[in-house]
This record gives sequence, C-alpha cells and structure tokens, in this order.
Amino acid sequence: MKSLIILGSTGSIGTQALEVAKRDGYKVTALAAGSNIELLEKQAREFGVLAVAVFDEKAAEQLKHNLADTEIKVLGGVEGVCKIAEYDGDIVLNAIVGIAGLRPTLTAINAGKDIALANKETLVTGGELVNKAAREKGVKILPVDSEHSAIFQSLQGAPEGSLRKILLTASGGPFYSKTRADLENVTVKEALNHPNWSMGAKITIDSATLMNKGLEVIEAVHLFGISADNIEVLVHRQSILHSAVELGDGAVIAQLGTPDMRLPIQYALTYPNRSDYAFERLSLTDIGTLTFEKPDTDTFRCLSLCIDAINEGGLAPTAVNGANEEAVKLFLDGKIKFLQIADLVEKALRNVKNKKDFDLDDILETDKQAREFVRKSLDI
Repeated sequence: MKSLIILGSTGSIGTQALEVAKRDGYKVTALAAGSNIELLEKQAREFGVLAVAVFDEKAAEQLKHNLADTEIKVLGGVEGVCKIAEYDGDIVLNAIVGIAGLRPTLTAINAGKDIALANKETLVTGGELVNKAAREKGVKILPVDSEHSAIFQSLQGAPEGSLRKILLTASGGPFYSKTRADLENVTVKEALNHPNWSMGAKITIDSATLMNKGLEVIEAVHLFGISADNIEVLVHRQSILHSAVELGDGAVIAQLGTPDMRLPIQYALTYPNRSDYAFERLSLTDIGTLTFEKPDTDTFRCLSLCIDAINEGGLAPTAVNGANEEAVKLFLDGKIKFLQIADLVEKALRNVKNKKDFDLDDILETDKQAREFVRKSLDI
C-alpha cells in the first residue's frame, strides 16, 4: 500500500483525498495547508502524520503550540511546505491553489516522488521545467483534475502516437447562456453558485469566467504533448462525460462518471490498478440526455486568452495566470466587477514582457510583474 503526502489538505480536493485515503487504508505521512490550522490539526491527529506545514508562518506557530502534546513536527512558510513535499512517502498529492503549488511540486519531483497533480497552475506556469525534471528523475505525473484524468484514462491502451484530438468538456459554469450585458453587475455570491461541482472559491470563479477551462487547455498541452489547435472545448452541462480523445482511426474514447472528484483522486492513487469505488455510481438512464455545445468565447474571453497565451509560449501563460489570480482575489474582495477579470487578464497578456527561455526565478518574477500590473491598472 502506498504512503501519501497531501499538500493543500484542508481544501476541497485535500479533504476528499483524505476521505479516499481513509477508506482505502493509505498511510498518510505528512500534510500541508494554507492557514486553516483548526482543520489541519484535526487531520494531523486523526491520521497520525509525522509532520505538517502551514504557509502562514504565524499560524504555524499557533499550530505548533496546539500540537505540543504530540510528536508531530510543525513547519512554516514556503520552505516548510517544500520540506513536507520531501517527507517519507511514495506519492505527493498536490492540491494547493495557484502558482504557490509550483515550488513544492518541483521539490517533490527532485526527491523522486510520483505526483498526483490537482494543482493545474504547476503546469500552466512551469510545464516545461516540471516535465523535464520528471523525465530526469523518472517519476510519474498523474492528473487529478477530472478532465485530465478522463483523458489519461481514455488513453490507456492506445498506441503511442495515436492521439489526434482532445475533446475537453466544460460545465459552462453558473452563467451559461448569459450575455455580457447580463454579467455586468453579477455578485460574488452568484458567481460562486456552481451548478454541478463543490469547489473552492478561486476555482469556482475561474469556472464562471471559463478561465479554468483555458488553464486546462494549457495543462493538457503539457500533459499530453498535443498542440492547443488539437484541443476542442465542449460545453457539456451535465458534467457526466468528463472528457474524450479522438484517435487516428477516428475512434472517440471517453470516460464518464458522476461529478465526484473522489474517482479521479482514487485513480491517481491506485494507478495502474483500479480499486473498488464505494461512492455514487453513474446511471445513464437516470441522466437520460447528454448535450454538447461550443463555448461562447466572445462573452467568456478568458478561454481564448489562455489559448493565445499557450500559442505565444514562453512566459505568456505565467502572465495570464498571475493576472487572473490577482483579479479573482480583487473580485472576491468586492474591488472590481466580474467582467473586469478578463479585461485585466488581456491587458497583462499584452503588456507583461515575455521571455522564451526561462527558469524558476523568471517564472516567479513574471508572476509578480503580472500581479503588480493588475494592481497598478486599478491604482490599488
């Protein structure tokens, strides 16, 4: 049985991963989170981990006090989270939100650990570096995003070089069929009301803008070695067909299931095997109808901006991602309107200096510049 490290354990994916780990009897050796020390303490005690880390260093000090009656080691800051990624364990599940997940992923890879990746920004911003490191260390990168897991599953048994096209599905989010005029004054509460999935705030807003789907296009390019021109995004309201692949002979192979992240989490942990699934199973007769449409990229411009960024290459995807992370935070804080998110992402893409050859420091600097550009654009 594999031993497991979870980064981002208090978030939506992290808590579900622990649920899967508990059910299947995985040994959880270490955990990391942002600042929710109450839940992290509870998890640490329940699973008897060796160590925990918190990005927020003040929160880490409080957690250290709270766990003083145990032998659990408590670390703080980015360096502490990276040390957790190196702890004793066979696989690191990275569910950290945003570019903050990049350094821990690289740290885990360099320590020779397989990665169950739920942090798409790792590949969006550092795909070339991450893939190179994984090849050199001989480690696997196993996708946890439901769409990329579906693609990965659909390719099992397909001959190498037979992938012709990826069909990447999108729910359409809470504002499906809305016009720009309809979206002019939408509230944060409305944007967080996703019809199918229960997710954290940032990814839910990204789903509402279709930015999430744009980031997934970039992620798919790096995961599957295919150009963005060969990725077709389909709006699939039912969220039952999680994605599909078209092979050279014209066969289209898809993975279907209920909209439940525990299935792709479980597959990443058990690969290449499959474990029994104890959660809700799919009934196609209950669903009845599956529909597919083209996305409205005129209204939801973040999708096409991400495609522009990956086609431009270099650090353009990093600039787009950083601008979006900053803009989403401003929207959640009530400082900008919903439609301004795409406007700011576009401005950053056009104005933040690109660079084709880059290292980790370049990625982090471009991310910083994109965020600063967004704030300066608004005089914040």
